[in-house]
Amino acid sequence: MSYVPDFTVVYMSTACEICGPLAWLNAAGVTLAYAVGTIVGGLIIGVICGVILLFPLYYGLPMLVYGYVQFFRCTPLLVQIVWFFYALPMVGNAVGLGINMPAWMAAGLGLTLYMGAFSSEIFRAGIMSIDRGQWQAARALGMTYLQLMRRIILPQASRRMVPPFVNQSVLQLKNTSLLYVVAVPDLMYTSSVMTAFTYRPLEVYTFVALLYFLMLYPMTVFSKRLESRVDN
Repeated sequence: MSYVPDFTVVYMSTACEICGPLAWLNAAGVTLAYAVGTIVGGLIIGVICGVILLFPLYYGLPMLVYGYVQFFRCTPLLVQIVWFFYALPMVGNAVGLGINMPAWMAAGLGLTLYMGAFSSEIFRAGIMSIDRGQWQAARALGMTYLQLMRRIILPQASRRMVPPFVNQSVLQLKNTSLLYVVAVPDLMYTSSVMTAFTYRPLEVYTFVALLYFLMLYPMTVFSKRLESRVDN
């Protein structure tokens, strides 16, 4: 017996309580909200951590930042989200802090810290890519440190940072698909619930893939244009 696809299930509101066009709209809104919020938060963390790694003021602080960056870069994001949701409250209760981490906060914290770790390396690499001769030449002209950064280093480094920042943002939007593991009602969670009611995983996940493509493709085109401008 051959399988007959039926894509009407993706917009039929009678399949379950959360199914239908409104459910997809809400799920897309949750996905985009998490993507934008964690990207902005991650960029802020990345700039702060990148500055600490490049220009350390205290010996212990760069070591802590380095440990944070390497830990979040070298462990799976899925494990981080699950750890924040399940393990952090257990650790907090063990030491008497009474930490209660709701699902939306655990997912957002994991995604933000993950983005921040990669952003700090992008920022650090962008600054370090500027030839040391330009630093020395600016110093020879009598520029202060702030003038050096504002007039010479940051304008050049920012152009080199933007394409990798955009690429990492594209990956971050895809990383929001891991929100479903802690039952945050994003696109993947909605699709899993709809699949459980309709028994049509092919149609549902194909539709979800199309939604992700429609959200991500403009960002990839934008990233390619930025890369071409930097190369020129």
